[in-house]
Amino acid sequence: MRKVGIIGLGHVGATVAFTLFTHGIADELVLIDKNPKKAQAEFNDLSDTLARNDFHVKLKAQDFSDLRDLDVLITAFGNIKASVESGDRFAEFGFNSDAAKEVGQQIKDSGFHGIIINVANPCDAVTTILQKVTGLPQNHVFGTGTFLDTARMQRAVGDHLHQDPRNVSGFVLGEHGNSQFVAWSTVSVNNKPATSLLDEATRAQLMQATKDNAFVVAAGKGYTSYAIATCAVRLAQAVFADAKLFAPVSVFVPSVGTYVGYPAIIGADGVEEVIPLELTAAEDTEFRKSAQIIKEHVDQLF
Repeated sequence: MRKVGIIGLGHVGATVAFTLFTHGIADELVLIDKNPKKAQAEFNDLSDTLARNDFHVKLKAQDFSDLRDLDVLITAFGNIKASVESGDRFAEFGFNSDAAKEVGQQIKDSGFHGIIINVANPCDAVTTILQKVTGLPQNHVFGTGTFLDTARMQRAVGDHLHQDPRNVSGFVLGEHGNSQFVAWSTVSVNNKPATSLLDEATRAQLMQATKDNAFVVAAGKGYTSYAIATCAVRLAQAVFADAKLFAPVSVFVPSVGTYVGYPAIIGADGVEEVIPLELTAAEDTEFRKSAQIIKEHVDQLF
């Protein structure tokens, strides 16, 4: 059986649960939220769907002991309002660092020994805290990181060049936050280098659009949910299928000593390999600066 838990049933966590449930990706779902009424409500709403759903899914709610035998645990707790109002995901750091310590200890106490995929922001810092508190191997704890930001870059570049975003390859690296950057040396469109298709000014505009789109969405609906939930589900699928998915996630990179958005291979054992990139000198500098911002915040706690 494919067993998945979700901690944090806000807009993102609930969307992840609904996607897993309706697409037949999980055989068992454990739903946990700091608000027991919210967890019970999501449990009841999904349960009422069973008679019409294409797949049968076993549901459980609000018991950390149920985490023990899970394969994948997705953490999506947080205070999105802080990020939206400030335009900075590190605005959630105070709230979520405490939450991550508490949740991490509860996960550890449950006996959970599977794979954690973290969504909670600031993603890289919270992923670090969860790994340290749970004591799980670094490759068994990773975050969505710049997987979403890379998708936003693919969309922005694709729109500009009238291409399907899936025709755009390459990476956004660094913090899932304000210091992220597009590594243009890695970006290509239909196998043509983006640097040959886009001038410097256009690249700068597209990189800014990549950073801004989360807040454009949040300004209209108060939060983001579909894109980030899709990323979390895709990563969970990669674990279940041992897909060897090549994707930029929040992974521990020894050369900078922190979790940070960087490409890795995701399979049944979590992060199975971190793939080195040949960045330009300027890109390498940007990457190290971004990693240092994450590290400085985390070092306050440990």
